[in-house]
Amino acid sequence: MAEMIQSTGKQGNKPAKKSTRVDLTPMVDLGFLLITFFIFTTTMSEPKAMKLAMPDDSEGSQNEGGEGKTLQLELDGNNTISYYYGNDSLHKQTTDYSASGIRKVIQEKQKEITGKHEDVSEMIVLISPKDACTYRNVVDILDEMLINDVKRYMIIQG
Repeated sequence: MAEMIQSTGKQGNKPAKKSTRVDLTPMVDLGFLLITFFIFTTTMSEPKAMKLAMPDDSEGSQNEGGEGKTLQLELDGNNTISYYYGNDSLHKQTTDYSASGIRKVIQEKQKEITGKHEDVSEMIVLISPKDACTYRNVVDILDEMLINDVKRYMIIQG
């Protein structure tokens, strides 16, 4: 804090000279507290990165996402979905968002994969919304992924 020192003696007709002294100890304490706070918070907030599963590029390794495990969905306008298996876009079929439509297609593909690979979680669904597709169509297909417990699906730009 500030301190006032008064001298008692007078020098002639002049009043006594008063000197001020400012104590900077609280300011130094505050500076150290701020430095400590910033050092602590920067070491506590480490950057978080999402793990990315990449395929093995070594020779002899097989790609996990084979064509037999892939279902590709193209969300068209008028509440219709075009679908095909693997990369076989020549045999494209059309269905709708009902339980007897796309849900049946997904469940049939899951049964096929379970029969061949014994693990339904290896199924990959690629969802490609077209320009005529609505937001509701995207939400409906994501609901179908949740209902059918599809573990691997992604929305791609088509």
